[in-house]
Amino acid sequence: MREGRSPDQLRPVHLQRGVNRWAEGSALVRWGDTHVQATISIDDRLPPHLRGSKTRDGWLTAEYALLPRATETRRTRERLYTGGRSQEIQRFLGRALRTAVDLSAFPKKTLIVDVDVLQADGGTRCAGVLAGYAALHDLADKAIRDGTLAEWPLRHAIGAVSIGLLDGETITDLDYREDEAADIDLNVVATDQGALVEVQGGSEHDPIDAERYVALIGRGVQAVQTLLQEVSKDLA
Repeated sequence: MREGRSPDQLRPVHLQRGVNRWAEGSALVRWGDTHVQATISIDDRLPPHLRGSKTRDGWLTAEYALLPRATETRRTRERLYTGGRSQEIQRFLGRALRTAVDLSAFPKKTLIVDVDVLQADGGTRCAGVLAGYAALHDLADKAIRDGTLAEWPLRHAIGAVSIGLLDGETITDLDYREDEAADIDLNVVATDQGALVEVQGGSEHDPIDAERYVALIGRGVQAVQTLLQEVSKDLA
């Protein structure tokens, strides 16, 4: 047992929608000791790389920030340039969240998802996926209620869970201490129906055989379904 959890047990997850009065959609996720807030803003223009294109669909982009005291020691703010790790996580979040949205519902507009880590104890990008999806759900719910949208714009629910090998044992939802010690660390993004969206990560030490790697992904997909079932009441 690890901190009272079995190897396949998630840390406690609490989700709250509508935490920002100004944003078009917002959510706060408390996942163990990792706390992440996401807000949605809508820009009435496409990003520069799509302006002038023939597409009538909208676009979704994500920005990620780890606040200075989200960690045990203070981190300097990324004021002028986004660091390599943050850029990589932003791309990860954007890819995941774009799969959940019918962007034709937002023609020629850009959905900007700001994901801010308030407190970090492992799994920040997984919590970011969940917070981002919940904020999109909040946006969709508001838009349907006020008549801005006539049809529900989300294709499916998505989430992400980390899966690792620690001392030869498969464990679900790694905290920071476990993540640092793991031999294998994967972030598995999937839908509520069990469809795989993305797998990120690999071996930290020795290579892993393909059969075990696939088994880890399967465990991750199951964990995502459990996660989304647990928070479904908070999304309703």
